[in-house]
Amino acid sequence: MELLEAGGREGSLRTHRFDLTAVGNVTFSIQVFVSFSLLLNLSACTENAAPPQIEPYVYSSAPAAARCEAGTRIGQAGVSDGEASAEGLRYHVRTPTNYDATIAHPLLMVYAAAGQSGLVSERMTGLTSMATASGFVIVYADHRPLGIPAIEQLGTISGSVAKKWCIDEKRVFVTGHSDGGTASLALAVLDKTKKVPAAIAPSAAGWTGKDLEAYQCPAPIPVMVMHGANDSLFPGWGAQTSAWWAACNGCDVAKTRKMEGGCVAYQGCRSGGATLYCEGAGSHRDWPDLNRVMIEFFAHPEKFL
Repeated sequence: MELLEAGGREGSLRTHRFDLTAVGNVTFSIQVFVSFSLLLNLSACTENAAPPQIEPYVYSSAPAAARCEAGTRIGQAGVSDGEASAEGLRYHVRTPTNYDATIAHPLLMVYAAAGQSGLVSERMTGLTSMATASGFVIVYADHRPLGIPAIEQLGTISGSVAKKWCIDEKRVFVTGHSDGGTASLALAVLDKTKKVPAAIAPSAAGWTGKDLEAYQCPAPIPVMVMHGANDSLFPGWGAQTSAWWAACNGCDVAKTRKMEGGCVAYQGCRSGGATLYCEGAGSHRDWPDLNRVMIEFFAHPEKFL
């Protein structure tokens, strides 16, 4: 598993190897790439951009499947910056402008690329408007240098959010780019966190198929893997990880059908195991133009079986 972290002088590229005990007695060698110039490229075009706008959500007239008792959730509607988990992880919350604190909302967690704050991640991904208009509470977590303990801590943020905002903890969806993609994928396989996400959509994640072979398949889970065809840092890794997930989800790895946005959906997957691979033309630093597809995938994964 490759973890991309900040540091070093501009233009430098150094590698470091760490041994971390991940699950039981299995030890994994994690090679960390340090590239400050890449981090500058990831955030330079987003640091000064206006933040995406939050939107209202058209609530259904049908009774909500899950609710919170009035007055039990004190989180405010709209924008809440600088929240922190019990472990000190900082995050930023966005709700629909007309947020109803008695209705349990799906939660979309967005994990940042190396060196990025959640606010920079928000500008880079541009997910806020579409997510809030679709009824999600969306949370952007600041980057934390990765390792198994750090990823497990990132997995606790959704529980912290649910203490203040009305969240359906059975509908927690996770995405992120680069280090954020690595964390998103890890949450679905680590023993302590694999029950947190209801579905994942990692982008430019630092995992290979060989890395995943060290883990047991979790129960079927919707997975949308996004990766750039010109990702020279992690070349071809998205195709490897999507194939592993397809096999875990009981799909026919030899059969796919074309979907919107350059995505392909594996066929014959088990119920609850929709598996999508989306390969764009971008490089490692590019967030894919697939926000609408992602939101639809999280809301209705059965459409992609």
